[in-house]
Amino acid sequence: MTGKTPCVDIHSHVLPRSMIEAIRQRPRDFEMTVSGTGANETLVRDDKHGSPLHPEFYDVDAKLEGMDRKGIDISVLSVTPVVFFYWLPAETGLAAARVLNDGVADMVAVQPDRLRGMATLPMQDADAAVTELERVVRDHGFRSVELGCRVKGQLLSEPQFRPVLRRAAELGVSVFAHPYIAGALSPDLGCYYLGNTAGLPFDTTLMAVHLMLGGVLDQLPDLNVILAHGGGHLPYQFGRLEHGYLVRKEARANTANSPFAQLHRFYFDSLTHDAESLRFLIRRVGADRVMIGTDAPFDMAEDIPLDLLAAVAELTDAQRDRIRGVNALELLGER
Repeated sequence: MTGKTPCVDIHSHVLPRSMIEAIRQRPRDFEMTVSGTGANETLVRDDKHGSPLHPEFYDVDAKLEGMDRKGIDISVLSVTPVVFFYWLPAETGLAAARVLNDGVADMVAVQPDRLRGMATLPMQDADAAVTELERVVRDHGFRSVELGCRVKGQLLSEPQFRPVLRRAAELGVSVFAHPYIAGALSPDLGCYYLGNTAGLPFDTTLMAVHLMLGGVLDQLPDLNVILAHGGGHLPYQFGRLEHGYLVRKEARANTANSPFAQLHRFYFDSLTHDAESLRFLIRRVGADRVMIGTDAPFDMAEDIPLDLLAAVAELTDAQRDRIRGVNALELLGER
């Protein structure tokens, strides 16, 4: 351990070997292929989106090496969003989620003192998603799930996904909301890598606002939602959102609680890539709502998360401990 409080990374991606082999053997079942060999292996979906197969995705030793390099004591493993599989038929999606979740559990079992598991669910079918959620809690002891901000174009706030969110709240399972890209991008987002750097933060923001203004958080008072990438654009234009709620009746149609009153319902990872942005985030939402997130092993990952935290020099030791590990450990039921 690097200090009295373990440093916990809430945002660390994997792709278990079992899923890689399943895709390699039955690419049409998953609408994606594994191409190349050795260090040049790449996962490519039929919609042309994909990812290099970094060793840290599937090799526990490589994951631990990356953690050590960043000063991370514990990582909560979630699958790369490339394999959310929401586009598959429900039965195939459920089978794929089981392979992924069992593979994550197998990786955790190799180093249970340093790794924790986060489940993925077949959200194209709410009943199947609830079934898998209950299984991973029962069989693997998972205390968090990673869900896309959208499912087949529909925001996570939509009524068809409410049974999944409700069951997660009942089970004390936190929801890590992670945006992803599927299908063709519009020309203005398909250039300069803006689909990732601008589009993904916007999707997170839009989903979070719908959870607030749509009354979803009112209906589910025990639901814990973690927002990736520093909360997208949400914390940094929050004044405009609050002002709109106060002066426009449309914004007040489905909730009596203002965005400001609901902001504390979210947790945020620290993945802002900028010390000033991280300082603003902590001041806006409080040190008790921020956790370390690296997005390893992507090229958009943060390699110096603790250096960025250290740059926010005005934090007290107690606040720093909360961000580096206490908040995450509480959500995991370990504090």
